[in-house]
Amino acid sequence: MSKERRAKWPKINIPHVFAIIFAIIIIVSIFTWIIPAGEYQRVTTPAGQTVAVQGTYHAVQSAPAMIMDVLSAPAKGFKSGGEIIGFLIITGGVFGIINRTGAINSGILRAVKLFAGKEIVIIPIFMVLFSIGGAVFGMAEETIPFVGIFVPLCLAMGYDSIVGMAIPLVGAMVGFSSAMLNPFTVGIAQSFAEIPLFSGMQYRIVLWVIFTTITIIYIMFYARRIKRNPTLSPTYRHDCERRLTIVAEDKHHHNMTIGQKLVLLTLFAAITAMVIGVTTAAWFIPEIAGIFIAMGIFSGIFGRLSANEMANSFLHGAKDLLGACIVVGLARGILIIANDGKIIDTALYYLSEPLLKLPLLLSVNGMFLVQHLINFFVPSGTGQAALTIPIMAPLGDILGISRQTTVLIYQFGNGFVDMLWPTSAPLVGALGMAKLDWGVWAKWIIPLQVIYLFVCSIALCVAVLIGY
Repeated sequence: MSKERRAKWPKINIPHVFAIIFAIIIIVSIFTWIIPAGEYQRVTTPAGQTVAVQGTYHAVQSAPAMIMDVLSAPAKGFKSGGEIIGFLIITGGVFGIINRTGAINSGILRAVKLFAGKEIVIIPIFMVLFSIGGAVFGMAEETIPFVGIFVPLCLAMGYDSIVGMAIPLVGAMVGFSSAMLNPFTVGIAQSFAEIPLFSGMQYRIVLWVIFTTITIIYIMFYARRIKRNPTLSPTYRHDCERRLTIVAEDKHHHNMTIGQKLVLLTLFAAITAMVIGVTTAAWFIPEIAGIFIAMGIFSGIFGRLSANEMANSFLHGAKDLLGACIVVGLARGILIIANDGKIIDTALYYLSEPLLKLPLLLSVNGMFLVQHLINFFVPSGTGQAALTIPIMAPLGDILGISRQTTVLIYQFGNGFVDMLWPTSAPLVGALGMAKLDWGVWAKWIIPLQVIYLFVCSIALCVAVLIGY
């Protein structure tokens, strides 16, 4: 990338998510000295959820946080979130093994060769595949290397860099945002909301189909338009320069091995087993983690990895999710400080009072917009779930919004805008791989974001009306 092009990138110095969350721990501890302590009466529902009872808020004796409370909050948070943190480590490690086999990359490259001359078909096929990856396994940052494959591919097919970046990034992120099984968002949020793991999947499957279809149609329409008249592309000049440097690299387009095919079959078998288990046998995090471990072992065997290679690949993959694990622990620390200081119910009371005066459909959309804004400052899906669901779930109880719908609010608010906010790690990484300016991408993606906002609002209203 030239110095001139680098200079056009927006200079946004956003603090690291660790710094943001630890700062919130300090701020919340200060709030325990300022905000009056209070509590709602709580009851346990037949489903096992502990819910706040509207109209029972009352003041209690304050319990402000001391310095040692602040310093020990992260350690207490790690203890509190131990099961979730362990699950994240296992998931990352298993995908480290799968990636080491090269099965996913080989599958994509082979499919690209099969559709030579039928270029437009590549868009829906691969967007569905990436969307499934986002919806089932939380694929997000993992799309960054694929941008490096699809941008030159799309340029060679007569499209532009935006299409090449959108196929993997937008495809995965739309699945991530409307996921039916994503363990990093749906699984963790439902755990915090005290509802059965991956419950309510049927409505989310319908939403996933709707959002994925809308996205594919939008990008196919744009791709056809650019192919007919390349000068309409906002990256036209940039792409002309890049096409001059594209060199065919057929040596990388090797055939898939039998082992890699078996790895992909193992992946699909694990998905099937997980869907059956959570819908018919009430599987929770330990059982899902067991499926992941079995998937990793068989993938390593089929991929002809030695025991040491499997172990090292597992460690490498687990290392990639260390940040997410730390975020969960720190965010749990926030909850512990706020709970011990007895200020969460006070915050709920003052948040719920104005929303109670609004029609329910406006309240659910108000919660959605709040979640959208929070995502700018806390873009981590796991961190945002740990930070907001403990507040949003009881707030929904008071407003008459089900916890399943509250989790959906979090999903929508956390995911879709990650395609726009410059604090989003997948977006920033993909822009770097595609060598695109954030401003150019933002101008292109904003109309699609408006469509997402409108459809999300309708989906949330329907969820309330059908008692989802």
